[in-house]
Amino acid sequence: MRDFSNDHHWLSINTATVRKQRGIEVPLDRIIDQCAERGIRAIAPWRDQVMAAGLDKTAKQLKAHGIGLSGYCRGGFYPAPDAAGLKAALDDNRRAIDEAKTLDAPCVVLVVGGLPGALEGKVAYRDIGRARGEVFDGIAASLEYAREVGMPLAIEPLHPMQAADRACINTLEHALDICDELDPQQTGMLGVALDIYHVWWDPKLEQQTARAGKQRLLAYHLCDWRTPTRDLLTDRAMMGDGVVELKKVRGWVEAAGFEGFCEVEIFSSLDWWQRSGEETLDTCIERHRNCV
Repeated sequence: MRDFSNDHHWLSINTATVRKQRGIEVPLDRIIDQCAERGIRAIAPWRDQVMAAGLDKTAKQLKAHGIGLSGYCRGGFYPAPDAAGLKAALDDNRRAIDEAKTLDAPCVVLVVGGLPGALEGKVAYRDIGRARGEVFDGIAASLEYAREVGMPLAIEPLHPMQAADRACINTLEHALDICDELDPQQTGMLGVALDIYHVWWDPKLEQQTARAGKQRLLAYHLCDWRTPTRDLLTDRAMMGDGVVELKKVRGWVEAAGFEGFCEVEIFSSLDWWQRSGEETLDTCIERHRNCV
């Protein structure tokens, strides 16, 4: 395993971690400056933040600070109730790929979607098998364009609690099955984003991480699992404050060949989003050195 104890060279910050500071939404340009002030070498921005700040402006600011990306959040949400909705999803994913290319991202992270309308509490249909089929077809179509422009796609399996509303791919094994079917040559254009929050519980995690290997492991996301969990979406814990064996999992990930950034992604409405960005980032640096 790499030794992180003396620096934070391989730390990346997913901008969701500090998008709210003391309960207030903070613009992306300020987050980038805060990271640069601390020598953080990479971030993973969200599309809505980039659009609010301006795509070209963000690209220039990142270049000026010498900050790269560990991923781009996000594509996906493929299922739809009709043909027009399916086409709209494909068009949006093409835009996400183009944006990621402008920002020189290493991959677009795919949160694939679940039952259409579930986030709004009005599902268009209940057939999760249909949703998974539309996800498969959507990834296949997006991959064609991604190959044309040279932008890898990373499928992120989400915890089963989010199967209905956010992602009907819920295990690393399922994500890798799709990768093997759509990209059997393991070209590096289709892989997975392994997010601790979503997969730590999986009894097949070690086995499937080894199966993924260097060609499929495109992104690695960090946080911790708080007990008790007060909110299933926005109560992720800072590394070291939960129950996940973080060093053990990183050992599996690196044994499989992953050599990239460890990307901290913490949604925390009751804790870290109520603190200053400076405190949150400084804590991320300290925990990166000691806990992950």
